[in-house]
Formats: sequence, structure tokens, C-alpha cells
Amino acid sequence: MRSLKPILLIEDDTVDAMTVKRAFNDLHVMNTLIRVVNGEQALEYLRDSANAEPCVVLLDLNMPKMNGVEFLKIVKADGKLRRIPVVVLTTSKADQDRFECFNCSAAGYIVKPVDYKGFVEAMRIFNLYWTLSELPDNNLDNKDVEIENVVTNGIVGSDN
Repeated sequence: MRSLKPILLIEDDTVDAMTVKRAFNDLHVMNTLIRVVNGEQALEYLRDSANAEPCVVLLDLNMPKMNGVEFLKIVKADGKLRRIPVVVLTTSKADQDRFECFNCSAAGYIVKPVDYKGFVEAMRIFNLYWTLSELPDNNLDNKDVEIENVVTNGIVGSDN
């Protein structure tokens, strides 16, 4: 990863969480992996200013208390949290789940491979993608970012 911020894993299944940790160790991912077991705990973690903000969230969909889609809807509606990339890591191949997650601004959707070798490869590609990706500084407030309107012929705002 480009950032050494932690990765937040939201996963209720202990074996799946151990598999993620083992794959990251095998791939020499240097980021700390922080695990919570449901969306409610994840929101508590993210809203606590004493906790380090994660560079990315890995999110399971099927969890108790608050499922992944519910979590996504809340996070993406929160002005302080919405820029944190959330990648879904799930066993669900259902088109409805994919549509719902991307409609809620998920940054990606990975179906967990069944075999460990395939899982490590998926995590290798995930790590490579987030190493290459350049994210905005989340410390910038929307007020600090000036958006310029380019006025050209035929574009809204043009007098022509």
C-alpha cells in the first residue's frame, strides 16, 4: 500500500479474518490490520478520533447487527467518512448485491476465492491497486477545495 495507515477489516467470521491476516503476512503488507465484527463496531471505530483513520476498509456483506450495505449507506452519507474507500470482500456473487454496493459508492467488489492460493492472488491484486491509487488527503475540508467551472462554447454557463 502507498499509505501506512491501517486497513480496517469488517468481518464477523474468525476463519475468514485469519485468512486475510495470513494472506497479508504472506504478501508482506506492512499496514496494520484492524478487525471489527460488524458495521456498528466499524462506525464506532471510525467515529472515535483517538483511532487512526484507515487507508481502506475491507467489508463483508453478511454480518449480524448491521450488514455491509447498511454500513455503506451510513458511511457514504457521512461527510467526514465518505472519502474513505470501502472495498467489499464477500462470498456473494449475486448481481443484486453488486448493484446495491456500487450504488452506495463502494470502491470495489471482490468475491472471496474458495482456495487459499486464489485468495492470496486476489489480495495481491487488491494491494497492488491500492499501492498505485492516489487518494485525496482526507484532512481537506470540502470548503478548502476550489472547484473551477470551465466555460466554453456550448457548455452551461456560456453566454453563447
